[in-house]
Amino acid sequence: MSDDDFMQESGDEEYDFEYEDADDDESGDVGIENKYYNAKQIKVDNPEEAIDEFLGIPAMEEEKGDWGFKGLKQAIKLEFKLGRYSDAVEHYRELLTYVKSAVTRNYSEKSINNMLDYIEKASDDEKAYQCMEEFYSLTLDSFQNTNNERLWLKTNIKLARLWLDRREYGQLSKKVRELLRACQREDGTDDPSKGTYLLELYALEIQMYAETKNNKRLKALYQRALRVRSAVPHPKIMGIIRECGGKMHMSEENWEEAQSDFFESFRNYDEAGSMQRIQVLKYLVLTTMLMKSDINPFDSQETKPYKSDPRIAAMTDLVDAFQRDDIHTYEAILSKNPDVLADPFIAENIDEVSRNMRTKAVLKLIAPYTRFSLNFISKHIKISVPEVQDILGFLILDKKLNAKIDQESGIVVVESASDVDRLRSLHEWTSSLRTLWQVVLDGEGFKPDEASQLEAMSGGPLHQSGYAEGMPRGIHLGRRQRGWKGKAAQGGKLGSDAF
Repeated sequence: MSDDDFMQESGDEEYDFEYEDADDDESGDVGIENKYYNAKQIKVDNPEEAIDEFLGIPAMEEEKGDWGFKGLKQAIKLEFKLGRYSDAVEHYRELLTYVKSAVTRNYSEKSINNMLDYIEKASDDEKAYQCMEEFYSLTLDSFQNTNNERLWLKTNIKLARLWLDRREYGQLSKKVRELLRACQREDGTDDPSKGTYLLELYALEIQMYAETKNNKRLKALYQRALRVRSAVPHPKIMGIIRECGGKMHMSEENWEEAQSDFFESFRNYDEAGSMQRIQVLKYLVLTTMLMKSDINPFDSQETKPYKSDPRIAAMTDLVDAFQRDDIHTYEAILSKNPDVLADPFIAENIDEVSRNMRTKAVLKLIAPYTRFSLNFISKHIKISVPEVQDILGFLILDKKLNAKIDQESGIVVVESASDVDRLRSLHEWTSSLRTLWQVVLDGEGFKPDEASQLEAMSGGPLHQSGYAEGMPRGIHLGRRQRGWKGKAAQGGKLGSDAF
């Protein structure tokens, strides 16, 4: 045999040996992989058949591995979707056995989190909800037994969030207290290494207090959450905390703090890519109007891209009408966009904005008149007569309008305050002179009587008519008041009338 023949034969033997081994391994993997992807292709049209295919993959592996894990995941999702809840629970229990050794820790954590998210979103009836609770229970038992505290905390927080969505506040409170203890040291202080989890728990509790209107507990917890410095939380968590803080400040009519919180909440939601940013932006516009600010909330770099967004077009138009004091446009926008009031928080606070708008409109309308009717205002501003009367009563009590309302006739008479103001100024002037006189001359024993004081101030003797020489006749209030009242009683005009 020649050397060439030997080398060729040896090469063939080596090549055949390696090829056969590779073919055995590859054929096994290829068979499993093909079965997996074939099942994925038919899961839309034939979900039942696809489930059988996915469940057949784990049996093809000699040891538990990635493909079996993937097959079980797909089968569980389809079973849950089809309402086969008991099968889904059984196979989920099998899936959790892969977490201990068959797949990596990071991959298993990500997969389990995604699985729970999928189950949570697909739970639309009571049976599905009960199945989901079994999923959470199995997950918590599995990761507590494997000492995977991180995933145990994450799963518990997901469960707490679920109870918040279902408004099961009793279970939520109990769970939050349990998790807060898990995030503390032995001495009861917060564990800095678990700051991120602490903020998530604070966010859940803050939302609960916001929904139950417990502002006292909310405020204390909100301030505590802002003091956490050892965490790098997801921006959505800070968005939630700031949003609830803004609502808290709104309930206290602290408009500036509310505006600051809503702006920070918007920035965090925007960074997180959360759709809640649109709703919070509406709250920001609302606080701008409550503050009676002339600054457009869309002038900032962060909010400017959303100025023309159709989802907030109504709020944009509202703040524009508000800043122009255009009551008719403002009312028209509200009537044409009932979805603005669909949010309970906006509906609760927009009344204050509307009242401010109508109050300004009333003051602007009645400025030229000294007598007008309630119907006149109602007709021009398009609000009810009782609301007109309520606004005028507020203006009178707040001393922004000096008038009297005749409820029987519906007539409002504006009283002139010029004489009263002049008399008050004169009284303050005489008091100051009297004080100066006593300081300068009292030491010499000279104490003038009231008549001589007034003579000294007026520059001349007093007449019996009640006027002092050199003193404007207009300050004789008694006669002018009697004349004004007489004319008003006779129904005479006190300037322009509006009826």
